[in-house]
Amino acid sequence: MNPDPASVEQSRVEPTLVEQLRDVSRQMVRELGFMGGDFAGTDLSPSAVHALIEIEKGGVTARDLGPLLRLEKSSVSRMLRRLIEAGDVAEESDGRVKRLSLTDAGRHRVEAIHAFARSQVAEALKRLAPGETRAALHGMRLYTRALAGAETSHGGSPIHVVRGYCPGIMGRIAEMHARYYARESGFGQRFESVVAGGLAEFCNRLENPRNAIWTARQDGQVVGSIAIDGEDMGDDVAHLRWFIIDDDVRGAGIGKTLLDAALAFVDERGFQETHLWTFAGLRAARHLYETRGFALAEEKPGTQWGKEVWEQRFVRRRP
Repeated sequence: MNPDPASVEQSRVEPTLVEQLRDVSRQMVRELGFMGGDFAGTDLSPSAVHALIEIEKGGVTARDLGPLLRLEKSSVSRMLRRLIEAGDVAEESDGRVKRLSLTDAGRHRVEAIHAFARSQVAEALKRLAPGETRAALHGMRLYTRALAGAETSHGGSPIHVVRGYCPGIMGRIAEMHARYYARESGFGQRFESVVAGGLAEFCNRLENPRNAIWTARQDGQVVGSIAIDGEDMGDDVAHLRWFIIDDDVRGAGIGKTLLDAALAFVDERGFQETHLWTFAGLRAARHLYETRGFALAEEKPGTQWGKEVWEQRFVRRRP
């Protein structure tokens, strides 16, 4: 008997993470005023405020509001009646359908709602450390899509691959390595220090045209990286380094895009070979390397990362 896939997937979710997300969700609901009292600086209910914002977009009917706001037809009817009686909303019939629109008073009210909400968000963002604002946006986007039952591998935003240094990439690349390899290989502080130190030294050599670094970025956040060091292994050998993809975008094809960009650079610069070091057991990464012409050339135990692993060197010769 095969287990239900949904139940298997649910069993993999950490119970503590579930409770932490529930707690954060409750706190957010309270902070945003959904528990009663004034909402968005008005005397309206949250559903009425959301209805006004949807009506502002134009072309909305009463029937449209039900699915948009997750409300029953009777609840929508009562809410609209109050908004019409208050002078915020008007109904316009174009035959069979009654379309909703904002009155002048309604537009003024919605403008005030937007101003209040923007101020509320801006004040919250001021309390975050540099780099945390985009992380907050990305996390909320992922969680909202997951609650709606949508796929979250892309987070709903396009991912762009950009060549060259940009502020913050060294810390972010070191963080992605540290988090991934702590989970997958049990590496700790020593590994993160080696990654950060080597990357900092390399970035000081980016003016050399045989060195390059690429990052994948989503909403301004670095979600992947790869680099070619054309100096540290000899004139004819390119060293592929710091190839990492953030957990949130794994499986989206970003790794292939980054690797192809790096190898195109290698071939353009005329390197005879490209070498990379990795560890035994990373099967998905090895498969990707092999599809791009890399072959296993050397294996040996190593402890330079703070824990003994079976290190592997792959080599790709120029086509």
